[in-house]
Amino acid sequence: MAFSVVMPALEMAQETGKLVAWRKAEGERVAKGEPLLEIETDKAVLEVESPADGVLAGVKAQAGDVVPVGKTIAWIVRPGEVPPSEVVSSGSQIHSVAAPANAASPVVPVATAAGTQISPKARRLAREQGVDITSLRGSGAGGEILASDVLAAAESKSCAASKDPSASPDIEMPSSIGRLMAERTTQSWTTVPHFFVVREVDASALVEARERMGAAIPPARGIKLTHTDLLIAILARVLVKHPRLNATWHDGVVRLNREVNMGVAMAVDDGVVATVIPNADKTNLREIAVQRRELTERARASRLRPSDIAGATFTISNLGMYHVDAFSAIISPPQAAILAVGSIADRVVPVDGRPGIRPMMTLTLSCDHRVMDGARAAVFMNEVAEAVRQPEKWLR
Repeated sequence: MAFSVVMPALEMAQETGKLVAWRKAEGERVAKGEPLLEIETDKAVLEVESPADGVLAGVKAQAGDVVPVGKTIAWIVRPGEVPPSEVVSSGSQIHSVAAPANAASPVVPVATAAGTQISPKARRLAREQGVDITSLRGSGAGGEILASDVLAAAESKSCAASKDPSASPDIEMPSSIGRLMAERTTQSWTTVPHFFVVREVDASALVEARERMGAAIPPARGIKLTHTDLLIAILARVLVKHPRLNATWHDGVVRLNREVNMGVAMAVDDGVVATVIPNADKTNLREIAVQRRELTERARASRLRPSDIAGATFTISNLGMYHVDAFSAIISPPQAAILAVGSIADRVVPVDGRPGIRPMMTLTLSCDHRVMDGARAAVFMNEVAEAVRQPEKWLR
C-alpha cells in the first residue's frame, strides 16, 4: 500500500509551499512520524513527518521548488514496491497524507483575458505590486500564475528600479513570513473592531513564585522557568471560566472553543511566529516550560512542525524581556483576544495608604468587540490580576 506525500495547506490563503530540503534520500527507509522534509510556507519553515513506515520513492520535487498545496511530491512504499503513476484507478489501494485539522483546500485559479490561469491571491498581489500579469510565465501546474511568480516579478522590478540613480536605495523586500505578517495585521486591524483594556498589576507574588517553583523543577535540557511560563499556565486556567475570551468569530457567529490552546508569540529572524501549547489549562507548569523551550528552539532553527503553529484559541505576547513598559497587540483572527505583557519594573505605588515600591507589570488586553463587550473583558482582567497576585492558588 502506497502513501502519498503532499504539500500541506495550513490556512485558507496558502496556495503554495516551498520545499526547503528532504531529510531522507530517495530509496532510504523512513519510520512513521520521523521527520521527512522541510517546507517553507507563508507562516514559517516547518518539518513534515512521514505518514507511514516504508521507503521514500517517486520523488517529484527538489529543494527550492515551489509546489501547489495538495500536490503529491513523493510516495512512501513498501520495500520493492513501485510508486504509483500519476493517474491511479479508483480501485487502487493508495492513501494520501491527511492535511492538518485546520488545513484548507487550494484556491482554484481563474483565467485571465488571454486565457492564462491565475489564482485570486496572485491577481490581488499583482494589482497591489503594480505587476503586469500578461508579462508573466506561471510556474504552477499547466502554467498557472502563482503568488510566488508575482512576488518574484515585483522583486525584479524593485531591483531594476534600484539601479536607477534617482531611485531610493533603501528598499528591502520582506521575507515570506514578513509578507504574511503585513497581510494579516492589515487584515485584522481593518476588519476586526479592536478595543483595549489595561491593568497595572503587582507582580511581587509572580516573581516569588518563579523563584520558588523554578527551584522545585528538576533541571532538564537547560529548562528554566520564566514569567511567560507562569502567565501561560495562569491565563489558561482563568480562560476556562471565561469562554468568551477563548472563542472565535466565524461566519457571523461566536464559536466557543472546548480546548484552551495557548498561542505564544515568538520573535524569529524574519518576524514573529505564534507557536501553540495545546490544552494548556490541563498541562502542569514544568511541561509548559519544556514545551515552550522546545518550541522556541525549533522556531529559531526554522524547524517548526505544522502542529506547532495550528489551533491557537488565545495568544500571549510578552515583550517584558525587551524592557517594554506596555504595548497593544493586534488580534490574530479568528481568535477573539490577545494579551500584551510589559516588563516587570519597580514603581512607587500606594501600599496601605503610604508610598511604597513594588514590582509592577502592565497587561493590555486587545479584544474583538464582535465577540465580547468591555464589561466582560474587565471582569476577565480583574480575575487575571487576582491570579497574578495569588499564582499558587491557580497552579496547585
